[in-house]
Amino acid sequence: MKVTATGIPGVLILEPAVFGDARGFFLESYNEKEMRKAGIEAHFVQDNHSRSVRNVLRGLHYQIDQPQGKLVRVVSGKAFDVAVDLRRHSPTFGKWEGVELSAENMRMFWIPPGFAHGFVVLSDTVDFLYKASDYYSPKSERSILWNDSDLAIDWPLEGQPIISSKDAAGTPFGRADVYESMGLLSQGDHA
Repeated sequence: MKVTATGIPGVLILEPAVFGDARGFFLESYNEKEMRKAGIEAHFVQDNHSRSVRNVLRGLHYQIDQPQGKLVRVVSGKAFDVAVDLRRHSPTFGKWEGVELSAENMRMFWIPPGFAHGFVVLSDTVDFLYKASDYYSPKSERSILWNDSDLAIDWPLEGQPIISSKDAAGTPFGRADVYESMGLLSQGDHA
């Protein structure tokens, strides 16, 4: 597996070894020993699968009391995936990293706990799989406004994105709950 560091320490792009011929291909989508070698020590407790249509933008989501690390990949279609650092004392606090994930490039994106996550669909449909290091907790879930000017995420949009009412009402970054340290909450006024 090829591991590429990004501009935010701990956020990684992973490219599995793919063995293919005229019949198709084989790859290991998860191997705990290989993940540990890459620096990913997460214990995954939940697998999720989502399908979205072109130009759907989901995010920026995170859980404040039960932070989730996410190992994400696309198995059909193409998406632009984003991680935003919400750890107040991190030197990259408020910075984002984005990567194109597709069925063709077979990349995976590791987003550690303490980050918000979002993506926009670049193909007719996309099937997204992700492993999570903590369970979904509706009371802990938060959403930061996807187009917040303080974050200035360069989304590769084709016109106006399709977003949920929850995401349209996302909290501006400067007022969002963030992580003081893992497990401790800091509320707003930090832009």
